[in-house]
Amino acid sequence: MTKTARSRPDLAFETQGPAPVCGVDEAGRGPWAGPVVAAAVILDPARIPDGIDDSKRLTGARREALLADLTRNAVIGIGRAEVAEIDALNILQASHLAMRRAILALRLRPAMALIDGNRAPSGLECPCRTVVGGDARCLSIAAASIVAKVTRDRIMVALSQQFPGYGWASNMGYGTKAHSDGLARLGVTPHHRRSFKPIHKILCEADYLNP
Repeated sequence: MTKTARSRPDLAFETQGPAPVCGVDEAGRGPWAGPVVAAAVILDPARIPDGIDDSKRLTGARREALLADLTRNAVIGIGRAEVAEIDALNILQASHLAMRRAILALRLRPAMALIDGNRAPSGLECPCRTVVGGDARCLSIAAASIVAKVTRDRIMVALSQQFPGYGWASNMGYGTKAHSDGLARLGVTPHHRRSFKPIHKILCEADYLNP
């Protein structure tokens, strides 16, 4: 039996409504440290870079190359929500805040926003539609996933230089063994999400030992 070729994202969703349409995705909901970053991308149908796909399916080098192409050939908006906002709002609402900021950062006002996932941010200034698994199905959402991922990775690499020992340049703030070991040795930084259970537990234990 031959394997069925997997489908690639296309422009089917973008052509179902008025233009321009932006795709929106975020990066960084799961990590223990760092901001959550969202991107909104309006593609020019005449200048779509070749090879756009779900960022998770691409190598780091390919994502970087595609970001350069998208910067030249698409309209991009980037938004982020900081650690303090994540802790105050919760990660879902902070992700939605970053998405709203990304859409507002676009130099063109979109007629429609296609949002990755099954929950849309409130308070958008344009109509929107959610697309479950959108980064693998919708070309502009896939483009947004690339922009958000590369942008956030660069932030974490820069933070790793300020706070060495946690492995952020490679784990991007996710809860790897290197990150856990760094927390055990060095403690919690201002860039750790205190509302996340592993960080909250460390802080509670420290309070208990040092009342």
